[in-house]
Amino acid sequence: MGMKRIGILGTGSYLPERVLSNFDLERVLNTNDEWIFKRTGIRERRIADPHINASDLAKEASLRAMEMAGIAIEDVDLIIMTTMTPDTACPSGANWLEAKLGAEKAVSFDVTAACCGFIFGLSVAEAYLKAGIFQIVLVASVEIMSRTLDWTDRESCILWGDGAGAAILRGFEVSSNEEPLIHQGREVAEILSIHIHTDGANGENLLLPGGGSKTTPISYESVDKKLHTLKMIKANESVRVAVKRFAEAAEEAANARGLSLSQVKWIIPHQANIRILQQMAKRLNVPFEKVYLTIEKYGNISSATIPIALDEAVRNGSIQKGDYIILNGFGGGLTWGSSLIRW
Repeated sequence: MGMKRIGILGTGSYLPERVLSNFDLERVLNTNDEWIFKRTGIRERRIADPHINASDLAKEASLRAMEMAGIAIEDVDLIIMTTMTPDTACPSGANWLEAKLGAEKAVSFDVTAACCGFIFGLSVAEAYLKAGIFQIVLVASVEIMSRTLDWTDRESCILWGDGAGAAILRGFEVSSNEEPLIHQGREVAEILSIHIHTDGANGENLLLPGGGSKTTPISYESVDKKLHTLKMIKANESVRVAVKRFAEAAEEAANARGLSLSQVKWIIPHQANIRILQQMAKRLNVPFEKVYLTIEKYGNISSATIPIALDEAVRNGSIQKGDYIILNGFGGGLTWGSSLIRW
């Protein structure tokens, strides 16, 4: 009996076509491009059309991941959607995705961990794969954040965007740690470690108060109070905590395999805010050029930012065979975590 190791067979992403630039926001908010970019690092973000649901975006990202992996939908036996903006509370977003993909054989469910969703989804997938319960898992992270926003709040509505990213994972039975993971005659990337953490006591710092049993049924009063829009509480305190947790998570991933951060090709973080990421790099004492960025063109897409950035870096050649990559994130919950991958 050998050991179980986890490979990434393919990645995919999908962004809505509609671009909402800072200049577009200037027309409706008391703000401007320079103010937004200086504070956030964002120039534009993507917005889903009104008739598009989260499962529609996730479907496109999933199909691209399956195409890279060289697998058919019949091969997938578990679908994990990570999201805080599913199509409906019931059925789950993953159930809708399963139906749209025609994945009749697969089991599907959602994982909610805000901006750290993708890392938490990888962790759940890893556990099922190592246990041998499932063989091939689709992790799809998707958000339509534009529908959670108070568009009169210039401090928060400027940050967010819509999109989806996905990855196909497979468990490999091997005899040693040195043996390469071969899928369809090619060597594939390997997840070397995953680390997840939560701090529920401080979860109200990033809050979407409406929509749960606490504020249902929805009333005129709850809508008038804007309880169904995203709230950022204690923003300055949250930044300090985020920088600390981002850095700790990256160090934890590197230390898990005895690596120094100088041996890591890319840190691919959740794209929260350019200032947070700059402070993270400074705290880690790594050049900022090592931090892979998509925030300027996509903004913050919560759980989808990491897989979108990972897929982009794979497809544009930034990631090469043998590179060590760290994924790290911090978000509402509070949640934080990381993963070390050898490509």
